[in-house]
Amino acid sequence: MAKKVERKYVSASKGEVVSRDGKSRASGLRIGAVILWLLAIACEILAILFLNGTFFVPEQGIEILGFTLLPMTVLIAAIVADLILVIIGSQLWKKANHINPISKKNKVKFFLWNQMGLIVAVIAFMPLIIFLLKDKKLDAKTRKIVTVVAAIALVIASLASIDWSPVSAEELAEAQATYGDDNVYWTTFGKSYHIDENCHTLNRSRTIYYGTIEEAFEANRHDPCDFCVPQN
Repeated sequence: MAKKVERKYVSASKGEVVSRDGKSRASGLRIGAVILWLLAIACEILAILFLNGTFFVPEQGIEILGFTLLPMTVLIAAIVADLILVIIGSQLWKKANHINPISKKNKVKFFLWNQMGLIVAVIAFMPLIIFLLKDKKLDAKTRKIVTVVAAIALVIASLASIDWSPVSAEELAEAQATYGDDNVYWTTFGKSYHIDENCHTLNRSRTIYYGTIEEAFEANRHDPCDFCVPQN
């Protein structure tokens, strides 16, 4: 039997009323995600414009704020900015989908909607990688380094953008009907929510979060505990 540790209870409430559908909050997050994704694609376009000669950077570099940026530096900076914007946008999108999920009745739409971040990651890097592989103007060393950086960025962005545990509107509706405004409990690293704060699986957790089922889903805790939650 796991030995209990002294616990600290932390409310998940943000001092605001969590609406049943959360549509307005989710819409705001999705708009933010789309804006960041568009900026990411703009960074990719900037890099492509450099590669095709529209945006010219001499071999000796360009001077910006007292710093000399070489062609390779410009390309890598664009890739890093692209990566950061894609990842942040994807986290906002995933959070919105856990607040206001869509139905899983249409499996294709459900997959595409929840994996939109992955789709954007491919769009934001694959064309650039293709341009780099075909480019003959860059010296071989620069092209090789930048291509590797772009490929690594694509992998990182893709892995970070995948929603590994998407939730459906049906799952949220069922949980809302079952628990209403009752508190459920979860931990920092656990993936499940609990209806019993004394569940033995929580005995080793020093910090216990509690809140409504909507807040648990928003925290990506939508898997019911196998021990304290009655199974169908």
